[in-house]
Amino acid sequence: MHIVIDGRIISSSTGRYVERLLTYLQEIDHTNRYTVLVPTKDLSFWKPTQGNFTLVATDYSNYSFGEQLGLKRLIESLNPDLVHFCMPQQPILYRGPVITTIHDLTLLKTWNSDKNWLIYHAKQWVGRGVFHIAIRKSAQIITDSHYSKNDIDTYEKSAVGKTTVTYLAADKADRSLKKYRLTFKKYILYVGAFSDYKNIRALGDAHQQLLSRHPDLGLVLVGKKSALALKTESYFKNKRYRNIIFTDFINDEERDWLYQHCEAYIFPSLMEGFGLPGLEAMLYGAPVVSSNTTCLPEILGDAAEYFDPYNVNDMANSIDRVLSDETLRKEMTKRGYDQVKKYSWRRMAEQTHAIYMKALRQSRDEVR
Repeated sequence: MHIVIDGRIISSSTGRYVERLLTYLQEIDHTNRYTVLVPTKDLSFWKPTQGNFTLVATDYSNYSFGEQLGLKRLIESLNPDLVHFCMPQQPILYRGPVITTIHDLTLLKTWNSDKNWLIYHAKQWVGRGVFHIAIRKSAQIITDSHYSKNDIDTYEKSAVGKTTVTYLAADKADRSLKKYRLTFKKYILYVGAFSDYKNIRALGDAHQQLLSRHPDLGLVLVGKKSALALKTESYFKNKRYRNIIFTDFINDEERDWLYQHCEAYIFPSLMEGFGLPGLEAMLYGAPVVSSNTTCLPEILGDAAEYFDPYNVNDMANSIDRVLSDETLRKEMTKRGYDQVKKYSWRRMAEQTHAIYMKALRQSRDEVR
């Protein structure tokens, strides 16, 4: 059978999911034929090692007319038995058997303050239509957590009974770490985007409270300096906040060194579909202090210390408990290692492969 995988997001922040899926699918399935769609710029990002996997370049942007028309024609020309869209955005008029991965509904629930309100909400309106149609026409839906599954089932009733949770995972790459030079010895860490729902301003506010008890404590914010990152940085400067560093983009070797040497990893987000950085931090032995919202308690379990992300005092107090109690920190590190072991990229790929086979059987039965 011929399976097409839409991997256009392979080099994006959520592209780790696609890259790990493809890598382990190659170990699992040597029989079916796979065509993976990636942007031209990413043809060298991931390379097949098995003869039944082929890359095809496609440069259609998300939510574009090209995606709706050109991508549809390209997929039809490949004559697949099944298509796996690794994100909701897809040609809504494509009528072949489809599986869709929806990591979460954050796109439909949030607004970033650096965007034009009218244009952003117009795009959300279009996005909602695409999500509804994608869910209805998909034979199966894949998502990252039971929180997201319940969210999707509530959002679109046709998802009920065909949505499967395949947890993501964290793993260490085989590479040496590279020290990231800082002006302070102790620091708390955040890694990720700076969207408003990530709640970074509140984290900065909490950090400044902590300086009264931990005067030399730094806050390191790792992530590309987007417009929102620059806006947040300006907010901190205007408030005369100190000991806060925005790294901008750094390589993985430096990022992982920061995970390994931080006093604690802080996850202040108001909304997540899985929360992979929390597991990555645990993988490197960092105690994790996390928001208690959405999927995060489900994914991080009893290995994290939790706070109310809408309450800066509660955030600061929770971080302080971890920083001030060495016994607690050691216990959290141990629990973190145990928590990470509960997740497996290979298991995720095996579950996804089983979903492929189920969808293909459904398609054959419908033809009969």
